[in-house]
Amino acid sequence: MRYHNITKDDMLNGDGLRVVLWVSGCSHCCKECQNPITWDPNGGLLFDEEAKQEIFTELARDYISGITFSGGDPLYFGNRSDVSKLIQEIKERFPQKTIWMYTGFMWETIAALEIMKYVDVLVDGEFIVEKKNTKLHWRGSSNQRVIDVPASRVQGKMVLHCQ
Repeated sequence: MRYHNITKDDMLNGDGLRVVLWVSGCSHCCKECQNPITWDPNGGLLFDEEAKQEIFTELARDYISGITFSGGDPLYFGNRSDVSKLIQEIKERFPQKTIWMYTGFMWETIAALEIMKYVDVLVDGEFIVEKKNTKLHWRGSSNQRVIDVPASRVQGKMVLHCQ
């Protein structure tokens, strides 16, 4: 897996103060994407032990609510295995921290993925510039949804996250 940045003390990509991992690789290529530099799966830096330890150091801070995976797309096919392993390790090591994920894939097509067992909140759907709305919380366009993953898995249907 490759990544472009690790953001610390982020308040825009999920609830509370968060760490954000911006992964490389995206097949959606949304018109007017805010991060087109992250589309190339070979761009950015190799995600190594040092980068993982940087994330773990930040997650160990009491005031950090959790981590958000964005990009690019964490569920880009080339990222799924590595992101899944990292998310499982984070959930085991920091069970009190929340895991948010942004993806261009729709919930209905990814709900059964093993990785969803570890995600708390999912923002799904491609960014659509014609539906852009800067007043929306945690999403860029009105077609995107902020989903409570554990509740959705229990109820067997998509449940929106309280905002």
